[in-house]
Amino acid sequence: MILTVGNTKGGVGKTTLAVNLAVERFLAGKDVLLIDADNQRTSSAFSALRESLHGQTGYTCIELSGSAVHQQGRNLAPKYDEVIIDVGGRDTSALRGALAISDIALVPFAVGTFDIWAAEDIGRLIEEARGFNPTLRAFSVLNMADPAGGDNADAAGLLTETSALVYLRASLVRRKAMRNAAAAGLGVLEMTGSSRDSKACGEVGYLAELLYNKLN
Repeated sequence: MILTVGNTKGGVGKTTLAVNLAVERFLAGKDVLLIDADNQRTSSAFSALRESLHGQTGYTCIELSGSAVHQQGRNLAPKYDEVIIDVGGRDTSALRGALAISDIALVPFAVGTFDIWAAEDIGRLIEEARGFNPTLRAFSVLNMADPAGGDNADAAGLLTETSALVYLRASLVRRKAMRNAAAAGLGVLEMTGSSRDSKACGEVGYLAELLYNKLN
């Protein structure tokens, strides 16, 4: 399966989701290809740190740009059990190419009016991509959600109104454990002892279960 984690809006935590899903798939025994198609190359930086600190990543990470995302991504996919593409921040040929070859698009949104407004932009791109890739399924999810309060529910209500995206009730709360894991070159599921956050692990695990077991 090819999963794209992307959005036309930056700062929504898509790379955090992409690398944690790559680690989750690795822990599940899958041969994973992580494609860093974001110009900021954060997934690549995380993977390099991970290899430096732990001797291996457990998955393969490559960098692709522009039309190469579509061409090389499609050619490489059969060689792996799972492909995860980290792309976005704006409307680019890389994002369009990723959507054209993906089975699932996962679009994270932060809680905030400007972030939710971006749903219309990415929704339009997804509808265009379905002209070339009619089986593409697209889902929105709240990422870096508030620990409490009504803003999460308000944002979820707005996302359910975006016809191109199906809203997943699998919100991920903004947690220090995510930042600590990234700084250690680990997925949150790999943290141990007092550093392990069972709530963060549960959120990542549930999202992965939906994407790879219930929706696949």
